[in-house]
Amino acid sequence: MSYETINAEKISRMFCAGAANLEAEKELINELNVFPVPDGDTGSNMTMTIMAAVDAVHAVPSEDMKEIAKAISGGSLRGARGNSGVILSQLCRGFTKVIRDYKEVDSTLVAEAAEKAVETAYKAVMKPKEGTILTVARGISERASELAKEPDMTVEKMIRGALDHGQVVLDQTPEMLPVLKEAGVVDSGGKGLLTILEGAYAELIGEFDPKILAGQMRPAKKVSAVLADDSDADIKFGYCTEFIINRREALPQPEVAVFKEFLMGLGDSLVLVADEDIVKVHVHTNDPGAAISKALTYGALTNMKIDNMRVEHHEKVIKNAERMAKEQREAEAAPVELNDNGFIAVCAGEGFHSIFKELNVDYVISGGQTMNPSTDDFLNAIAQVPARNIFVFPNNSNIILAANQARDLTEDKNIIVIPTKTVPQAITAMINFVPGGTPEENADVMCEMIKTVKTSQITYSIRDTSIDNIEIHKDDIMAVGDTGIICAGSSIPEVAEQAVAEMATEDTELISIYYGEDMTEEDAEALSERLSEIYPDCDIEVNAGGQPVYYCIIAVE
Repeated sequence: MSYETINAEKISRMFCAGAANLEAEKELINELNVFPVPDGDTGSNMTMTIMAAVDAVHAVPSEDMKEIAKAISGGSLRGARGNSGVILSQLCRGFTKVIRDYKEVDSTLVAEAAEKAVETAYKAVMKPKEGTILTVARGISERASELAKEPDMTVEKMIRGALDHGQVVLDQTPEMLPVLKEAGVVDSGGKGLLTILEGAYAELIGEFDPKILAGQMRPAKKVSAVLADDSDADIKFGYCTEFIINRREALPQPEVAVFKEFLMGLGDSLVLVADEDIVKVHVHTNDPGAAISKALTYGALTNMKIDNMRVEHHEKVIKNAERMAKEQREAEAAPVELNDNGFIAVCAGEGFHSIFKELNVDYVISGGQTMNPSTDDFLNAIAQVPARNIFVFPNNSNIILAANQARDLTEDKNIIVIPTKTVPQAITAMINFVPGGTPEENADVMCEMIKTVKTSQITYSIRDTSIDNIEIHKDDIMAVGDTGIICAGSSIPEVAEQAVAEMATEDTELISIYYGEDMTEEDAEALSERLSEIYPDCDIEVNAGGQPVYYCIIAVE
């Protein structure tokens, strides 16, 4: 079948097919990662990002282009994890900006949307690198624009030609990034993007596995904006309660999740659909007043309907609901007092969690190398910190873009992302915070101070590879520095000692050892004594980090 145009329903199906294709291939994409550390890999991050958007797509009418576009954009933005996930979300955002105002799109509009997608994604990255997902996306877009100008160009012919060119560009990425060539792989992010688009194209021409697609198109139990329970069990909750909340402003996704969990605790048969301006609710409960009272905190209610499925006591129920709503409004009428400054940090490990709490960090997001927090995780944390100015410490280079994206989506608070790549950098930044300083002054000081911290993270290799002329074998012990692999060897003390030797200078004053869950305190103290003999003029501290993956993290200042 030849397509001159494609409508919203087809785009919805293509998007879900692309997501399913990525999910099926994510482990193969993970294997393309250059650095052989156990981490939140590209395939996994891109999959979690696009699946958040799929969940959002499930919650809107499949025939409404504007709603589909909004779901793809908003779902991917909030669900974005890792740098590859953030870039993917920006590609989705740019693409949907163009198509959202049309009932159907032709090859010219698809090419225009692809161009906007690339433009948006490049703007999101401070220093774009060639040989990455951005390069592949740009190659696809440029070829699509060329093909769209040809006479009688159909959508599927243009997409096929653009994807073929995208594969050529992907194959060239090792020539653009030496680290890819040395490892003998193509860019994992670019491969992930092509995998999504190939799945979408297969659905367009009717060759995508219908069983896999059916699994993606069926609304899941855990959906960000809609949840339904169609249990046929006996009625446990007597009141069928329905209403619409009219919002003056869009209800933030974290609040949707909080409200949904609240309603789930009240009853069953819950359906909650969140749009930009309204929230539709249906729930079976024995306490409709509580549902309505909570709803009133988000906006005015219309289309209220309460049916007693056992006995008709409508008037009494409504009066109780009104009374409870009034009490709820009065209880929450007092404005929340905001502090001047608040702090959010990302880390894994109880030890690091305790250190940040001692440094007066308000909210610690559990995550790091093995699980990159999403943009939505940051938005949820921001919503729970009562401060006008909030400093955010991502503590991983693969998390900074998600933190920046959360900052850009926040309008009621001043979010300052300090680009920390390791936990020790954030600890130093917090120690140097000056309570009386302005946010700008403190941000400048923190950004300068994190430059004085050199970090080495001691872990193990999960595969054979060669990086920066260092031969690494599976299960080798490695020291991962601020800019790459420092060294590799057979034992933790040996590698740690060599890493410190690479980082320390004659001006070094402090060496901090944070031991993880796979290293004992005794071994950490033994390493401290070993380093004390080599660096007698340095203070050496040992702290419990409790982090997974890394036997120890060593900071030199």
